[in-house]
Amino acid sequence: MEYKANTYRTVLFLFLIAFFFCTDTFAQSPAIPDTTIIFTPSNPNLIQPQSYRPLARAWGLDLLMSNNGFGLGLFYRYELNDELSLMLNFAVSDVKDEAEFEQYDIYGNSFVPGKKNRLLMIPLMVSAQYRLFKDDIVDNFRPFITAGLGPTMVFVAPYAHPTDYYFQDGTYAYTDPGKIDFFTSLKYGKMRYTLGGYIGAGAYFGMEKGTLTGLSVKYFLAPFPDGIEIMEGGFIRNFGGLFITLTFGSLF
Repeated sequence: MEYKANTYRTVLFLFLIAFFFCTDTFAQSPAIPDTTIIFTPSNPNLIQPQSYRPLARAWGLDLLMSNNGFGLGLFYRYELNDELSLMLNFAVSDVKDEAEFEQYDIYGNSFVPGKKNRLLMIPLMVSAQYRLFKDDIVDNFRPFITAGLGPTMVFVAPYAHPTDYYFQDGTYAYTDPGKIDFFTSLKYGKMRYTLGGYIGAGAYFGMEKGTLTGLSVKYFLAPFPDGIEIMEGGFIRNFGGLFITLTFGSLF
């Protein structure tokens, strides 16, 4: 009996040693990864590198407003980086003399006494835009400064036939209120050329997600040393002035 008791104690002692040894071994062993959630896709195309490309190009319309009236333009914009963009602008706007004063006859026909020519200014500008405060202002308001340079055309068309005027009391007046209409005068017009430019500032609004909307103020200058006659006997040598421009475009 004593032999059996010693045998039982020996077996129990060995079992306890084996138990503690195995427990310590498992505690120090690294965790075995759960293969049920770690896998390699059978189709490698399921995981693809990021292919997002910011929209760097834009084109659209410019609506110009000035003391002379309204104008319409087209633009193409290419973004070199987050701060600098290049632009190509083409526009057509009306040109008037500050001395113009529109009158009406008894029949309601309008005319400008003493006006000799109609003028249209047609600039083609290559310009640069530099974004301001890129890291300080949220992206839905993007202020910029801009400057451009390029050939500027002025189309000169007659306003009325010379026989339509008579000189009275130091001023010109109509003998016939039927001045040459705008579209008829175009076939008698001619083009004048010079080098023009502008400087300005503005901002784009909203996030750049397919559309481009902005507002800017620009000062245009188009010099003609010999002058162009708008009013009878009056020659203007510098054309342009302050323009407010509304921009509506599309990014691609």
